[in-house]
Amino acid sequence: MKIITFDDVSKLNISPSECFEWVSEMILRKGDTLLPPKTHMNMPGNIFCNVMPGMISGDGASDLGVKVVTRYPDRRPSLDSKILLLNADSGEFLALMDGNWITAMRTGAVAAHSIMHLAKTDFSKIGMIGLGNTARATLLVLAAAASGRKLDIKLLKYKDQAELFIERFSGYDDLHFSVVDDVRDVVKGSDVVISCATYFEDDICTDDCFDEGVLVVPVHTRGFTNCDLFFDKVFADDTGHVDHFKNFSKFRYYAEVSDVVNGRSPGRENDSERILAYNIGLSIHDVNYAAHIYRMMKEKPEVFDALGDADMHDPVDKFWI
Repeated sequence: MKIITFDDVSKLNISPSECFEWVSEMILRKGDTLLPPKTHMNMPGNIFCNVMPGMISGDGASDLGVKVVTRYPDRRPSLDSKILLLNADSGEFLALMDGNWITAMRTGAVAAHSIMHLAKTDFSKIGMIGLGNTARATLLVLAAAASGRKLDIKLLKYKDQAELFIERFSGYDDLHFSVVDDVRDVVKGSDVVISCATYFEDDICTDDCFDEGVLVVPVHTRGFTNCDLFFDKVFADDTGHVDHFKNFSKFRYYAEVSDVVNGRSPGRENDSERILAYNIGLSIHDVNYAAHIYRMMKEKPEVFDALGDADMHDPVDKFWI
């Protein structure tokens, strides 16, 4: 079994366009997967552990994976994830892989996918709240997916994150940035609102802040429950992730994004609809990314052979006690 680290993944220089393609194929093929509910375990001290299994069936090898995400507030960074990848046909353990790059990039790519499929036709004005790694990943993939489209992006000021964010994208000629101090100014006038903030205690804006035609993508779901009640349509990556939301029964219209891309449900039908996209995160994206990365490395013997190995010294006899 190979050990694949964060540095190993980073050295592959996987493009934002590839990240978009990988989530697109998995959203389209959601019906070819097994997606059990994740297990969430809370522990004292605001510590948690999530275990997320998933399996992808294919014409070639089928992929099985388990992602484990932990949060320890005193650890830096507090969030960490690992992915165990298996060959689902043989049961062979293929790799234990860092999940941090995968988590950030697949989350950003899913958000970009929602924007490309559910935003109004001529979207150009984007408001962004929360400017960490997930926001950077989202804009990297969106800039690739919407290549050639000029975007005016309003950033909510927080410490020095807006300035660092602008610096990160200084080489992107089609992206124009401004910084605002009030969250209402981020939302009002935006065609797309992307929130990558991890926590809001209450809803962040009153109903009148959301213009006709707006698409809201709350990556961590917080801060927009008022939108549940008056937006024209709500979409999610998986019904099991949202059917316990307090306003689920009050959604005016609901469908999974996978049903939209497969033509089973309508998506945006005009540029006046207000739309909310809840993408909670599916383990099948992590497994798909991990499988792609594993195969990319295997196609480069000089890279694959240099990876660390983990010999678990598994028992070979049927009876070993």
